[in-house]
Amino acid sequence: MAPSTESAPARRMSSEERREQILAAALAVFGAKGYVGTTTDDVARTAGVSQPYVVRLFGTKENLFIAALDDAMDRLLAAFGAAAQGASADELAARVGHAYIDLLQVRGLHQTLSHAFLLGAHPVIGPRARDGFARVWEFLRGVGFDVASAQAFLAQGMMINSLFGLRLADDYDSDPRVHELFDACFPTDKVRVLSMAPRADEPW
Repeated sequence: MAPSTESAPARRMSSEERREQILAAALAVFGAKGYVGTTTDDVARTAGVSQPYVVRLFGTKENLFIAALDDAMDRLLAAFGAAAQGASADELAARVGHAYIDLLQVRGLHQTLSHAFLLGAHPVIGPRARDGFARVWEFLRGVGFDVASAQAFLAQGMMINSLFGLRLADDYDSDPRVHELFDACFPTDKVRVLSMAPRADEPW
């Protein structure tokens, strides 16, 4: 008997997998367009689901942004925790910093955090964003950063977020100011960063 040439039916995604898919899309879209500029329909189209499905899972755009922010913070702190584990005092900042750069693989994560940190006056998002920022400080202090080192690390992180949000990687080869800035920020892994950094012609 000849073997069947019919392909097996595609496995149906679970509701949790769909939720993760939508959150990944939300990070990408909120990161690119900000909270005000994004609609639930934008996120639904990016995730490949219907807008009513997004609303059924998350209710409102505000709830969706909060869920995306929580997801970004969870990913951030998990990556930092893994990087810090077993690190010596001399290795700590570099290892946690590399983990931060590696999160470029999660499209929109850095920019979504930046958007959230500008929404301090929002009655719902503001408190959540403030708590998230304070949790990062608490983590850094808890794993061994002194006050000055934690402050410098956060300042460097905010500058890196600006580089990514501005899509400055596009100008690396044409603008000597940007070239110098990237060289200063990423002295040992510039090539890797440039390969992962978002570009102006990308949707997110």
